[in-house]
Amino acid sequence: MAGWHLLDTKIGGSRPDLGTSAALHAFESVPFEERIAARSTYDVIRLGAAANPDRPALIFLPNSDAQEPGVTITYREFMGGVTQAANMFHALGVQETDVVTLLLPLLPQSFFTLFGGEAAGIANPVNPLLEAAQIAEILRAAGTKVLVTAGPAISAEIWAKVDKIRSELPDLTAVICVGGAPTGAAGVFSWDELAKAQPADRLVSSRRIEPDDIAAYFHTGGTTGMPKLVRHTHLNQVYQAWAIGLMLPSNTILFGLPLFHVGGALTQGLASLGTGTTLVVLSPSGWRNPNSVRNAWKLVERFRPAVFGGVPTVLAAALNVPVEGADVSSIKFCSGGGSAIPVAVAQAYETQFDAPVLEVYGMTETSSVHTISYPDRPVRLGTVGHAVPYSRVRVVEIGKDGKWVDCQPDQIGVVTMSGPGVFSGYLSEKHNRDAFIEPGWVNSGDLGRIDGEGYLWITGRAKDLIIRGGHNIDPAPVEEILFRHPAVAFAAVVGEPDAYAGELPVAYVQLKPGAQADADEITSFVAARTPERAATPVHVHIVDAIPLTGVGKVFKPQLRWDAAERKVRSMLADLGSNIDVKAAAHATHGNMITVRLAGASAALEAEIHKRLDPLVTRHEVVRE
Repeated sequence: MAGWHLLDTKIGGSRPDLGTSAALHAFESVPFEERIAARSTYDVIRLGAAANPDRPALIFLPNSDAQEPGVTITYREFMGGVTQAANMFHALGVQETDVVTLLLPLLPQSFFTLFGGEAAGIANPVNPLLEAAQIAEILRAAGTKVLVTAGPAISAEIWAKVDKIRSELPDLTAVICVGGAPTGAAGVFSWDELAKAQPADRLVSSRRIEPDDIAAYFHTGGTTGMPKLVRHTHLNQVYQAWAIGLMLPSNTILFGLPLFHVGGALTQGLASLGTGTTLVVLSPSGWRNPNSVRNAWKLVERFRPAVFGGVPTVLAAALNVPVEGADVSSIKFCSGGGSAIPVAVAQAYETQFDAPVLEVYGMTETSSVHTISYPDRPVRLGTVGHAVPYSRVRVVEIGKDGKWVDCQPDQIGVVTMSGPGVFSGYLSEKHNRDAFIEPGWVNSGDLGRIDGEGYLWITGRAKDLIIRGGHNIDPAPVEEILFRHPAVAFAAVVGEPDAYAGELPVAYVQLKPGAQADADEITSFVAARTPERAATPVHVHIVDAIPLTGVGKVFKPQLRWDAAERKVRSMLADLGSNIDVKAAAHATHGNMITVRLAGASAALEAEIHKRLDPLVTRHEVVRE
């Protein structure tokens, strides 16, 4: 008979007490390898399905409407779909080291492809919102053999990208289209036609998947140059499923995160499927569909999730939706990660829903969640809790020579992590040079501190620091203050290039619907509450919408480019109107400011160089 945790062979009929360090130590005295019931992600899903084959695994809501019936897929059907996908890939020649890329919105077939791809070979989920050239770079770097994508009937935009790049992929042997393949395209097949020909009750390959076999590549990092592909083993992903099933169980999840992000694929996806949880899929666009947030509380009333979770931008947006009498009493915990949850947002959830907010922290390189506010310990808002069982965190000071020492309690340093979820390295060795401080300990690039009670506080991102005249400014505390303003829905603080100070802090603000506030008012609000005068933004830009990534994180590079463009335009404003300024990513220099001149003289070009040369950000002048 299965115990409380379907993936743990040692836990009995109830969740173990992990409320103290001593209790955690006793729990960890049993080696992890003796606990885990699954060797692979395929095993995880098989165990989840076996517990109750007739329970819904997925309820797909095409429009994120709380009233629509949706499409229900039981666990028996889901397991069959994953198995058919694996057999389909095997029939196309996919072996355990071959790559199946999925370039899809949130559809049932997306889940089948991800986990069927891992059962047959190596899955490579890719963001379909990227530009075609970026997608091609990732697919080439991964060595994609089979590509599963949306046919024209599902997404003409995605198909157009695939059609443009498929001839540029030297390892590609087949393209499978969900929703029907276009006629006459060589090497392009229909998902339905290929999948239905495969058995759903067994893996034709008879593959024995080992825990150390590579399960997936996840792309991460920047958008230029060689893509950074994180290698996940089956053990890495099984551990994430086990840990979330232990720390944050829920009967139902409102699922709106993309599968190309580990939070969607593993933390909410695999973990739920391995514990018999129902995933309510909020349309092909997930939380990016405005209906998903607009109907959030009606969806809670209908599907009764015990945990309401998402990235902080989703949590903040949902707060602006009136509950309007919806029964939200099922919510026992709120959870979020991917970036810091503003304390003001967390406090609002605790007040409105009387539910603790359990913030999580991790990265693609740790297979997602590595620390969490334990549900059976005091929750300290602003912290990301403690490392999940069998994982470790340390904060270190790294010297210029690469040598490091552990920081003292409450001393800020670089966050490093180890444990069963930590990856072994990137696919390209060039990206591994500074990835680890020592074998098994990944360098997060984040700044943080561990307090006297062992709570981890993330204080900023090393690359997000604003350096004003040699003074380091962490934008996170300033952003926290901005979020406290009653008119502010979203906010982000970045550095604006400055000839004297190097950088100056500037804020971007998106107001709540119907709210009114001007830049001066918001600046005064921040100045009155910021103990560090140098951290007060020199400008507040009120914008219609803060730019977000595909997973709902604030896309700060876009804001830095905008800040640089505004600065340079002001520096050149007296030189005439035939000047165009554009800042963007650059493969060699990181960022580049390009000034284009129409019919300009050499003297004007020289003057522009003279004015912009003191800026840290590189620039170029193009005469047209």
